[in-house]
Amino acid sequence: MLSREDNALLTRVERGTPMGTTLRRYWIPALLARELPEPDCAPVRVRLLGEDLIAFRDTQGRVGLLDEYCPHRRSSLFFGRNEECGLRCVYHGWKYDVDGRCVDMMNEPEGHQFKDKIFITSYPTLELGDMVWAYMGPPERTPAPPKFAWTQVPATHRQVSKVIQETNWLQGLEGGIDTSHAPIMHRLLTTASTRPGFKPTNPFVRGKAPVLELDVTDYGYQYAGVRPLDDASVHVRSYHLILPFHQIRPSQTDGGLPLAAGHMWVPMDDATTMVYNWEYSLTDAPLSDEDRHEIERRLGNGPHDVDQTTFRSLRNRGNHYLLDRQVQKTESFTGIEGINTQDRAVQESMGTVVDRSREHLGPADRAVIQARRLLLEAVRATEKGDALRGVAPTYYALTPGEAVLPRGADWRQISPPAAAWMPAERS
Repeated sequence: MLSREDNALLTRVERGTPMGTTLRRYWIPALLARELPEPDCAPVRVRLLGEDLIAFRDTQGRVGLLDEYCPHRRSSLFFGRNEECGLRCVYHGWKYDVDGRCVDMMNEPEGHQFKDKIFITSYPTLELGDMVWAYMGPPERTPAPPKFAWTQVPATHRQVSKVIQETNWLQGLEGGIDTSHAPIMHRLLTTASTRPGFKPTNPFVRGKAPVLELDVTDYGYQYAGVRPLDDASVHVRSYHLILPFHQIRPSQTDGGLPLAAGHMWVPMDDATTMVYNWEYSLTDAPLSDEDRHEIERRLGNGPHDVDQTTFRSLRNRGNHYLLDRQVQKTESFTGIEGINTQDRAVQESMGTVVDRSREHLGPADRAVIQARRLLLEAVRATEKGDALRGVAPTYYALTPGEAVLPRGADWRQISPPAAAWMPAERS
């Protein structure tokens, strides 16, 4: 368990808090690139770490991320005109470029303009992996670009999505690195079921409760759940945690196409999280339309499940996530459709912020316990001005693994090498 003081330290992320300051030292996913489909398109509201921001793509295709509120009279730039390499407030016509400089004042006489003295908060951005990333920390601490392996594959081989979760970010992260729950909560009850989940014949489900083995690294840690199958063999499923909030795990399509997958739990504020999801092909084969539909249905994050303008799930706390008690009796362990929807249901059921001082943790929670230690370490490192785990580009080519192995075999050898499309210097 955590003390209430440490729990608050890890969960509060707004400006000026220790964890908020720490998270600002990393590149943070801000929005999907497709939300700004073309130059001079409509601006988009973004909320990150308690800050209200506006994203826009200017005439040259550059992405700006500005404070939502105009420095003149504090009106929202969401209503602004995106024109001629700048976002113009419709109230008095003050205009800002992607770097936050005021470049025009329509309501001030030309000889009395003071635009050179006006700046709006602006954060650097870059585009990788069909996403726009932002850096909100001190410029001299800007880390290497977040070139995860999934951002480097061709777009034809990758799928990304996002959905809002109405909890603190740490609940989502801890659920994602908790391997012991997955073959329980996400299991199917019959092999005949066509619903998303792990069938009874899957060794992930057939294995006994896992023993967790974990190696701390300079990016976070790698770990595996080792599940005994019989006297001679074990099922192993390995993961990576890259600080501050990235998970990498194995996956595959129903047709057997091997995938790497993962999530990012990005704090919008103390009570709300944007969950980003990605999967990509580990082979030269691209994702087919059928593969993409299958991934959307499995996760419960596709257009039929999540409003693609608000990114809120149609299955939510207000309608009990459309839980079907008959399906729960006969087909799936939860009766809730969609693996990620199941995760949100249980994590949101804990309340907005879990009181971790009331928990009772066991050996199966080793990955969760270690993640908390590393995050507390990161806060202390930030306060001292030290380097952070997960900043150096040592995570670029990481892949997860899953296999049935002889007892005693080294599970660290099961992760596949970086695919042929990876640049040579990162493979």
